[in-house]
Amino acid sequence: MKIAGSESTRTVVKKLYHYQERDITVLFEKLEQNPGRSRLLYQLPTGGGKTVIFSEIAERFIKKYNKKVIVLTHRTELCRQTSAVLKMTSINNKVINSAVKKISRKDSNTCYVAMVETLKNRINEGLISTDDIGLVIVDEAHHNSFHKLFGRFVNASIIGVTATPFSSDINLPMRDNYDELIVGAKIGSLIEEGFLARPATWRYDVELNTLKTGLHGDFTVGSSDELYTSPAMLDLLVHAYDSHSKNKKTLIFNNGIFTSRKVEEMFMALGYPIKHLDNKTSPAERTEILKWLKKTKGAILTSVSILTTGFDEPSVQTVILNRATTSLTLYHQMIGRAARRLPQKKTFCIIDLGNNTDRFGEWDAPIDWKHVFENPEAYHEMINNKTSYEAHQMPSDMRSKFANSNEISFDIQAAHQAAIENGYKANVVIRDSIRQHALMCADNSQSVTEALELTGELTKEIEWRIKQYGKCLGKVTKNYTDWLREDYNFRLKKLIEKIIVRRMKLKMAV
Repeated sequence: MKIAGSESTRTVVKKLYHYQERDITVLFEKLEQNPGRSRLLYQLPTGGGKTVIFSEIAERFIKKYNKKVIVLTHRTELCRQTSAVLKMTSINNKVINSAVKKISRKDSNTCYVAMVETLKNRINEGLISTDDIGLVIVDEAHHNSFHKLFGRFVNASIIGVTATPFSSDINLPMRDNYDELIVGAKIGSLIEEGFLARPATWRYDVELNTLKTGLHGDFTVGSSDELYTSPAMLDLLVHAYDSHSKNKKTLIFNNGIFTSRKVEEMFMALGYPIKHLDNKTSPAERTEILKWLKKTKGAILTSVSILTTGFDEPSVQTVILNRATTSLTLYHQMIGRAARRLPQKKTFCIIDLGNNTDRFGEWDAPIDWKHVFENPEAYHEMINNKTSYEAHQMPSDMRSKFANSNEISFDIQAAHQAAIENGYKANVVIRDSIRQHALMCADNSQSVTEALELTGELTKEIEWRIKQYGKCLGKVTKNYTDWLREDYNFRLKKLIEKIIVRRMKLKMAV
């Protein structure tokens, strides 16, 4: 959206991208099929321009049906920002906040922007009528607070807008409030077409066994603060920043204010430009801090619960997830803060210090949102399974599968300690582990094919050994452990073939 002209005669030159125009057309077709009764949910990734799209929908709806539109949000800042975008689209609108006690039936505004609780109170008090509202647009529709108002708009269609059509509350699935999901462009296609920046992800394997989940299913602030303010985690954070984001404009997301303050203190002591922001920061100070972030090269902003929605600073080059979360929505919102594309910014960096990528998948990986919308219980179960961290246990039936092997265990940490003490390189530990596994398969098979099939029984044990090896090395990325896993399996199979072929040659020679 582009503004031209003087302050008094400014006009708005609108240019919608092809995917935005396509989705608006689809949504209007759906509205026309069931006028005054439609309940549609529209999904579009963060950075795709949801506010532009629903502003255009509001304008076209008002012109076509001569009915009023109301936009529901869940935060004061979003109310102000949404109202400003609507005005740029030439839509006269009023924000219904604590200062607005009543709206006259003669009010000339065609559109209203309201906080859910404020609007609910005004309706209950009989100060606002909803009879002439033809369309309700729900921003950040995944929040569960909106559904309580839907029954008050008896003559209106409803369009919910979200990047993640998935409720974190299994008892309030989104399919109960919306009849159909309209899926917009995927993150991958927006990257390929140059609308979003391409991510480079650096993952670190973090032990989360000490984290506890609260009433709402996410990890508690107290247990997160305890873990992420430990010397080891603070040291890992600095290491990750120095390795992948030094001198880049960076956002650090934390679960608790105590952690964020510790992060600020540590980076400040190291001489890095950093400031802290949370939901208790005054509006004036917040404005100053965001101005500082915008103009300061290599600025670092550490925050809690404040920059996941309603914040747009395209110059951000890195997001550090210095926390773990069970919320798919929060995961996408945090990363989306750095995904904006600029002419001089085609890529951005994600540093994951909470195993979040393992839990939800790569940020730009395709998700079957319709399946998630229609089967939220299955998706909840999948996330819960990935959140469960269990201690390593040797499979009980492994001894019977490898009956000819005298020893099937291997203490990676002890082997690493011995290697270091004897002046060997650390990678001899992996070499010896692979050799033991190769001999186990060869000793309990009659052919190469049989031995290679037996490697499938070692999958969990290999995974455990690689994790233990990574801990011995210290600050290794998940990218490295992923490569190590592939290399381990490749070398294991090659060595098995070599051992069995050699044994066959020896038999033939005898």
